[in-house]
Amino acid sequence: MSSIAASTALHQRARKQWHLGQKHARAGRWERATHAFREATELAPLDVVYALNLARAWLKQGRLDLAEGEALRALSVDPRNTIACALAAHCQMETQRYADVVATLRSLPDGVELDHDYFELLARALQYGGHPREAIPVYCEALARRIDASTVHYQLGLCFNEVGMKEEAAECFKTALTLGIGSHEVGVRGLLSYFEREVCRWTSADADLAALRTALRSLPDDSAIPTTPFAHVTLLGDPHEQLRSARSAARHLASLNTVALPPVPHRGSADGRLRIGYVSSDFHQHATCILIAEMLEQHDRSRFAVTLYSHGVPDGSPMRSRIERATEHFVDLRGMDDRTAASTIRDRGVDLLIDLKGWTRDHRLGIFVYRPAPVQASFLGYPGTTGADFIDYVIGDPWVTPLTHADHYTEKIAQLPLCYQPNDRMRALPPATPRSQCGLPEDALVLCGFNQPFKISGEVFDVWCDLLRQVPRAVLWLLEWNGQVQANIAREAARRGVDPARIIWAPRLEHPLHMARLQQADLFIDTWPCNAHTTASDALWAGVPVVTLVGQTFASRVASSLLHAAGLPELACHDLPTYRARIIGLAADAAERQDLRARLQAARTQAPLFDSGRFVRDFEALCERMWQRHQHGQQPGALPACAP
Repeated sequence: MSSIAASTALHQRARKQWHLGQKHARAGRWERATHAFREATELAPLDVVYALNLARAWLKQGRLDLAEGEALRALSVDPRNTIACALAAHCQMETQRYADVVATLRSLPDGVELDHDYFELLARALQYGGHPREAIPVYCEALARRIDASTVHYQLGLCFNEVGMKEEAAECFKTALTLGIGSHEVGVRGLLSYFEREVCRWTSADADLAALRTALRSLPDDSAIPTTPFAHVTLLGDPHEQLRSARSAARHLASLNTVALPPVPHRGSADGRLRIGYVSSDFHQHATCILIAEMLEQHDRSRFAVTLYSHGVPDGSPMRSRIERATEHFVDLRGMDDRTAASTIRDRGVDLLIDLKGWTRDHRLGIFVYRPAPVQASFLGYPGTTGADFIDYVIGDPWVTPLTHADHYTEKIAQLPLCYQPNDRMRALPPATPRSQCGLPEDALVLCGFNQPFKISGEVFDVWCDLLRQVPRAVLWLLEWNGQVQANIAREAARRGVDPARIIWAPRLEHPLHMARLQQADLFIDTWPCNAHTTASDALWAGVPVVTLVGQTFASRVASSLLHAAGLPELACHDLPTYRARIIGLAADAAERQDLRARLQAARTQAPLFDSGRFVRDFEALCERMWQRHQHGQQPGALPACAP
């Protein structure tokens, strides 16, 4: 047989196998299709069509590694083949290898015509790989080719947020909603409202918040769509709306994690200790660690084996080193998908797994879907219900989670006797920074509102400006959280008849320097419906009285809990007139303010709020109560506070 005849025969055999593979593929018989396509590629290794069909068949069977390899082989044969390039990049994207996605996509030679999908995928890889600023112009290239791509406007908004351009982010979300974002509407409306509040653009925010509430109420009771629970828990004061949002988000998350882990009988620990695991991305210089560091150090290691499961990036800070030293075991979950992370935790035999994130940024609630521990709880990081049937308990106290609020939660309420929030007696408290170095007038009454701007609504600012009008020597001291807030606040102050010069802006500083200047505040005036949390305990530790307004949600009752544990319950106000009157009264009474400061100074060594040893004993006792119910074959149930 001549070489031409042999080649023709090989080609015919390869094409026959390819046709057979196509037949199996159309019938959904992907294993058989794979076999046929592989035969075709072995007979004709330079045929890119056969290689791409094989890659697709591997992809259909979930074999991303083999699909990627075959697509890259096809790309090596034909470096200009955009289909091979996209398929390989898709496999890399699915395995979260974002740098590889960028490298693969950018490997196409000059002159290749690039479409919308190419730029969208490249932008997402840059965005998810931690380069939002680079992703922005690439998303714009995608929009230049398809201006009505609502999901691209949405992703572009997320990138603008990452680089501090909150107003631009809000405009992108508005465009996405106008174009139609399908089942993501409630989630995008939540982000829109949240980012508008982050820059204190209240006129738009109020209307968009009303639209969010309408969209949320229109959801079916059994909805399972992505929402933004954190926006609801911080912007809305209705606990039932918060529950509705969280339930939908939790159902959606559970639907994405459907391949269960193999059942493994739970083994008791060899040494008889209760094994507790904490899951978070914030084991570094972060508000959570500012609160929890000493608690971790104080755990009784003779009775409790504690493991931290970290899915966050180490920041090299002294706090990170302290946290790693504070616990027996530190396990890095980065790079693991939820199922793999859950399997890792389960295999270590954890009894009680505690989530420290809830629906906050970079959460990994998906790990908990797989039930890696017999008992699972939510604590500290999220002031509300997760809405998840895979979380058994929410850890609170009689103030933030009264048992009469049980219908606000899918979890069972487990109460600590005094305050749910731990505090660190090692927290920095250097000598006070002179007012002149803080930009504060020496003779002014300093009203401090160091909450993040998303907590400052138009209603809150109305009250604060009224206070400034009634107390002419007062100034309002706010934190510079992002560069777009100041101009909006100044404009809103002028509209309310207040000179913007009476608002003093404090730059963000490292925590010890922040605590040094914070002592120069006369009063900390709180926000609603989301109170100050770590910020409030910072103020109390610095000796600054906090005046708060108590609401009906966890987030609106935190400062009240702190004040009761610090011995200043009279500063927790249950209605707006009382809140306003209390601040005005204290503004006029220097002696009472001084008395409050003296009580707070004494509280550092005497009040339950700052008694870390007592807190840990109470916390450990509560953990044991949760575990005992499980050991006795009981379902999770409400655990009222025991007498302190």
